[in-house]
Amino acid sequence: MLQVKNDDAFVAFERVQKSYDGETLVVKDLNLTIPKGEFLTLLGPSGSGKTTCLMMLAGFETATHGHIRLDGVSVNNIPPHKRGIGMVFQNYALFPHMTVAENLSFPLEVRKMGKSDREAKVKRALDMVQMGAFGNRRPAQMSGGQQQRVALARALVFEPELVLMDEPLGALDKQLRETLQFEITNLAHQLGITVVYVTHDQTEALTMSDRVAVFEDGRIQQLATPDDLYERPQNSFVAQFIGENNTLTGVVQEIGDKRCTVRLDSGDVIEALPANVNAVGDRTKVSIRPERVEIDKTRLQPGALTLKAEVLEFIYMGDIFRTRLRVAGTDDFIIKTRNAPDQVRLTPGSQIDIGWLPEDCRALDA
Repeated sequence: MLQVKNDDAFVAFERVQKSYDGETLVVKDLNLTIPKGEFLTLLGPSGSGKTTCLMMLAGFETATHGHIRLDGVSVNNIPPHKRGIGMVFQNYALFPHMTVAENLSFPLEVRKMGKSDREAKVKRALDMVQMGAFGNRRPAQMSGGQQQRVALARALVFEPELVLMDEPLGALDKQLRETLQFEITNLAHQLGITVVYVTHDQTEALTMSDRVAVFEDGRIQQLATPDDLYERPQNSFVAQFIGENNTLTGVVQEIGDKRCTVRLDSGDVIEALPANVNAVGDRTKVSIRPERVEIDKTRLQPGALTLKAEVLEFIYMGDIFRTRLRVAGTDDFIIKTRNAPDQVRLTPGSQIDIGWLPEDCRALDA
């Protein structure tokens, strides 16, 4: 996994702020470095600031404060067409009156490239996205997935070192989206290009990225590798936003380096990792991932804690079973178990004991 240092940053945001009205900041004091060759995803809900950051990097928006640097050079006053950045949008942005080949040739013509060089680069780019036979078609003659492949090829045709993607797969169906996720990631790593990718889809971010920056309220809440983000969220927003998560609220009763004791609002007492609590008496949300909870007492590991639970729903989902329980006063406690011949199947209304290891739950901010 890529290690990031300020001195090898290919893209750098330095104390960048953005306001549209002079009062409200939609991006707040952003410091972010991206090394060459990294696939970085900006992830967050609508209005969190992720797309504004991408648009400032592209040059379509201007930073209110701070500097954006590309390979050490400030691009604040450089217009978009001179930044040498490839762009891929959700709506494809292809010229409808041009053929596929003409769409790809256009950015090369703007760069005053000769005809034979243009044709060679267009062919190479189309072959990269398995669209070599579609050069003479117009966008209206192709499916959404084919158009998005062409849009990707057009972003790559002039061989940029940096490609920006704004929700590029949002309009596609699930199966095609998953196929293109794999293709885009592989292509980016094969070509060694740097990608900054914007999405609100957590699965997409975890699947494709070297690192993910989770945005909320104009700030990066956590910047980490996908596994670190999922397994070790730093605050309750990240825990809730990334994947499915169970939350139990309570008060910290004891706190140490590796364990804290929490009295839940239901009166139950549990142990957890003190991930984002500071003192005895702090309110906390304890976070537990659904797949870390065991419903079969015979499979509990030594040291596991247990709670009483009532089964509310048991749903067959093919590869997994999804069980909704009433636990410690909440009716939205979810457990996911794999579909296996020996897996316990539960009946709504039944009373069971559930358990997990203290190190699998994190005491976060309230």
